[in-house]
Amino acid sequence: MESYSWYATLIKPTWAPPAWLFGPVWSVLYTIIALSFTYVFYKTYTGEVPYWIAAIFLLNLIANALFTPLQFGLQSNLLAAIDIVVVLGTLAAALYFIYPYFPWVAYVNIPYLLWVSFATVLQFTITYLNW
Repeated sequence: MESYSWYATLIKPTWAPPAWLFGPVWSVLYTIIALSFTYVFYKTYTGEVPYWIAAIFLLNLIANALFTPLQFGLQSNLLAAIDIVVVLGTLAAALYFIYPYFPWVAYVNIPYLLWVSFATVLQFTITYLNW
């Protein structure tokens, strides 16, 4: 709770969404991620998708999982900003490379891509405002 109290004290832009919105948005996104990424990993296991594409999806999951400990555990806006660029970059690459195999996976993850794009701008703004 202390780390969330810390976050509440940060200067945020006026266009930052309210804190209560993050839970519902991520609940929907994590459902999309779980279903579509599992499908990619399964298709990799069956040999229909190259392992290097699945590795990009895996890197995205790892970077996504690291964001909260970096932002709230270490209370590091800078490390969180760097991490979210990795999340955005691996997601964009993963969707680009999976598209020829399974276009629906790319399409269904567009909300995730849009949210992470927005979150990247938000994180960089918060990092700048609190430097």
